[in-house]
Amino acid sequence: QVQLVESGGGLVQAGGSLRLSCAASGSIFSINAMNWYRQAPGKQRRLVAAVSNSGSTNYADSVKGRFTISRDNAKNTVYLQMNSLKPEDTAVYYCNAGIVAGRYEYDYWGQGTQVTVSS
Repeated sequence: QVQLVESGGGLVQAGGSLRLSCAASGSIFSINAMNWYRQAPGKQRRLVAAVSNSGSTNYADSVKGRFTISRDNAKNTVYLQMNSLKPEDTAVYYCNAGIVAGRYEYDYWGQGTQVTVSS
């Protein structure tokens, strides 16, 4: 069984920073892409940032220049450093990873962590 456990959410004032972490544990052979999504109330879940197993990154236009995704493959952990936070960044943030166990890749999600940015 594989689990993704997120941490680091909370309440911050506009302009502040937060760092989210997501650690994968369990029967893991390898991890391909690791991603952060977010879902605001009444809206669809959307991709915020992605990092491949080689370190290539992609960002949503709304967070470019403010958020940085990184990963520590030795710890099976992905991070999201969020700077210059805005009220519109308020959402539940979800970690997602493509994890190889045995012969196949499976898609796993974390439980979500709330980020609230006050104006």
